[in-house]
Amino acid sequence: MNAVKTRTSRIKKITSELGDRSIVLIGLMGCGKSSIGRRLATRLKLPFVDADSEIVEAAGKSIAEIFEEDGEEVFRDGERRVIARLLDEPAQVLATGGGAFMNGEIRDNIHDKGISIWLRADLDLLMERVARRSHRPLL
Repeated sequence: MNAVKTRTSRIKKITSELGDRSIVLIGLMGCGKSSIGRRLATRLKLPFVDADSEIVEAAGKSIAEIFEEDGEEVFRDGERRVIARLLDEPAQVLATGGGAFMNGEIRDNIHDKGISIWLRADLDLLMERVARRSHRPLL
């Protein structure tokens, strides 16, 4: 019972310290931002949002289709706008796309309105994970 109280106390402290800021997971494609983000959000009792899913919903087509039909520049502009909108929402755990942090405006927004956590993984593991998926347009 004491361990549960301690965990609950730590979670309350973390969420209190966050205030309106989001926890933003960044890192290379396949490093686990979405899967870790879901678990972290559950543990902290915060909403989980995947920026790529939000981009797909806003565009009405898959990321691969956006790249193929409109190009990377259009995708990156949509990504920038979607992440800016998400960072204006109440505290959440936000998983960004693998290339999002390359954009200076996105980095500045994350710095101003969130707390970033860089997830790392070995190159061999990243390659194994992303090779299994056909929806990764930059591979």
